[in-house]
Amino acid sequence: MHAPQVPESARIRFRCKARTRWSDEDNQNVLNNAVYMTLLEEGRHAYFERLGLLELNHFPFVLAQTNIRFVAPGRGGAEVEIEVVTTRLGNSSFEQSYRVREARGGRTWCEAEAVLVIYDARTGRSSPMSTAFKQAVAEFEGLG
Repeated sequence: MHAPQVPESARIRFRCKARTRWSDEDNQNVLNNAVYMTLLEEGRHAYFERLGLLELNHFPFVLAQTNIRFVAPGRGGAEVEIEVVTTRLGNSSFEQSYRVREARGGRTWCEAEAVLVIYDARTGRSSPMSTAFKQAVAEFEGLG
């Protein structure tokens, strides 16, 4: 398996803050691996909320694939910064990269990438990406 291809932080335009809970630690006193997925989801939600692309506070897409590399053990009860960048826009799918780091000190806890697919809940199938969605993301990220 390859390591996620996450751009340098200086090239990522979107960041948000989140907080882990003390109960997020597992019996080894590190952040449970499932919590990282939740942090990525929180970052994704904040990103698309900022772009005005949520539909009744829901995503118009589903997660198809993700790859996480755990860099350093995370801790519960900590403030984190989540970096989110869209790296590719297709016809019905797109790719994003993420970095989660401690807000204090900046130590990276994980890097990740994901493939997301535009989804029509009525039909239960993927659907083409709307022009408005594609344009908003492309303009924000500077994608040609």
